[in-house]
Amino acid sequence: MSPKQKKVLYRIIVSAVLFFTLLVLFKTVLSEYEGGWLEAVLFIVPYLIVGYDILIKAGKNIAHGQVFDENFLMIIAGIGAYATGEFEEAVAVMLFFQVGELFQSYAVGKSRQSISDLMDIAPETANLVAEDGSIEEADPEEVEIGSLLLVRPGEKVPVDGIVEDGESWLDTSALTGESVLRHIGPGEELFSGCINKEGAIKYRTTKAYEDSTVARILELVENAGSRKSRTENFITRFAKYYTPIVTIAAVLLAVIPSLITGDWAEWVKRACTFLVISCPCALVISVPMGFFGGIGAASKNGVLVKGSNFVEVFSHANAIAFDKTGTLTKGTFEVTKTVADDCTQHELIDTAARAEAFSTHPIARSIVREYLKRAGEGSRAPEGLEDYTEISGCGVSGKLNGKTVLAGNAKLLEDNGISAPAVRETGTVVYIAADGKYMGYVIISDVIKEGMADTIKGLKKAGIERTVMLTGDREETASAVAGSLGIGEYRAELLPADKVSAVEKLLDEQNGSGALIFVGDGINDAPVLTRADIGVAMGALGADAAIEAADVVIMDDDIAKLITFKGIARKTMRIVRQNIVFALGVKFAVLILGALGIANMWLAVFADVGVAVIAILNSMRALRTK
Repeated sequence: MSPKQKKVLYRIIVSAVLFFTLLVLFKTVLSEYEGGWLEAVLFIVPYLIVGYDILIKAGKNIAHGQVFDENFLMIIAGIGAYATGEFEEAVAVMLFFQVGELFQSYAVGKSRQSISDLMDIAPETANLVAEDGSIEEADPEEVEIGSLLLVRPGEKVPVDGIVEDGESWLDTSALTGESVLRHIGPGEELFSGCINKEGAIKYRTTKAYEDSTVARILELVENAGSRKSRTENFITRFAKYYTPIVTIAAVLLAVIPSLITGDWAEWVKRACTFLVISCPCALVISVPMGFFGGIGAASKNGVLVKGSNFVEVFSHANAIAFDKTGTLTKGTFEVTKTVADDCTQHELIDTAARAEAFSTHPIARSIVREYLKRAGEGSRAPEGLEDYTEISGCGVSGKLNGKTVLAGNAKLLEDNGISAPAVRETGTVVYIAADGKYMGYVIISDVIKEGMADTIKGLKKAGIERTVMLTGDREETASAVAGSLGIGEYRAELLPADKVSAVEKLLDEQNGSGALIFVGDGINDAPVLTRADIGVAMGALGADAAIEAADVVIMDDDIAKLITFKGIARKTMRIVRQNIVFALGVKFAVLILGALGIANMWLAVFADVGVAVIAILNSMRALRTK
């Protein structure tokens, strides 16, 4: 409990003691003065002790043109109670109201603290290594790019950088939601917000603090509330018109029946009760709190959401489109098959690796990696060909022991008068020939991520009815990947501009029946991410373009997190709808009872503060989504 909340609690206790003491006195010893000026004067003391801040707030708000709020309504209630001689009720209502406000403040504080704890990933200091090797503490915001920093065991990484010395295991759970430790060593990238669990690490910073992963994440979460959902915008507009309308209704309730019956005291009291009931704070506070809790739960699970509007849209999404490379697949090429014709497997790979030794193409690198893997630990990289030449769009050629070696596609061999068999298999085919003779071929494929087929099944169970894969790869490869993963549709051989057109066509086909999600790497797919109803970026650790372009960011490459987020979004929307129905239902019921004179001021305060507290406590359930 904060110092301010403790102060309110002490005032409530003092006022309650005075209130019950006076209540007993005027029912016993001072009964002859009950309803007179003495009772009015004495009861004003506990009233002012517990409610003076409400009077001050109402005065300030009225001065700034903000008349219709709960503070103004409580003053009207107090004046109405005093005007009708209900002095005890005036104090009791203010006491009950302050107790409710205290509970409400405590609930909101606990919810915000829970999210603050989830995002408490920014270190307060950085260990700067000077040229003489000495260590001095510095503010992370003042660390320059290229500085050498030390991270001891148990400390948080303050700024992004590249490891220069030392090895360790990192706890990345604050960023990714994953509890599995990650190994780090020299030459590897280090992200701020991770916790070093074992050995000391020295690393060179590559970004300023404000551009580092931890700062970008905190900024993303803090600004999430600026993008309101349609439900929140509706509640804001509703409250804007609702409160003046019920205030006018309360005035009419006080005046018209009083003119007819002449009983001004009764109808003024009913009008004051009606006003207190009408306050919309339960809706205005609890609905944003529900979304805030949902965003916090998603953050805890390694999914960052840029606004509550995306939580609402995601809850009714029923179609998803994926980029292939780096999203469904690992994005790294590997040799998946070798077929030798007039030589051994060893000779085929040896020749292919030497042919590709000088190339920096990912396919060439994968063949060299396969050669080293087969050669065993400690093996040296293969020597390249003599007279090495790259033939654009076809492959490479060169000399090996006086023989001309060719490595490339079927056209390369055909141009040199060598026949090669047609290969109808998934992946990129590299044909090998030496001294005018065909040797065999190597198939290189982008490997599908582990568990991806199960993830696609899980998304379908979560309500994603339509799955589509968009790729620039060949028809055969796209068909094989989509089939193995259980993806219903695919579009192959697409250029970046074609992907935007494909997504626009999918949006037209949706025809408002549900939202379309697009999942990509956030760099090459930035135009598509912004075009879809919800753009989801993969691998946001260090990928600045992903954070900028996407609406939702997964802090690692696990698409299964979307199943979790779908559940969180649905639960959040259920909670928000529960709050709206509960708050409006109770209010309208008690408003009618108040107008009929059945509901007293106690019930009026419950319809205001009590309903708000219950709705806020319900909203906090979103934060605890597993």
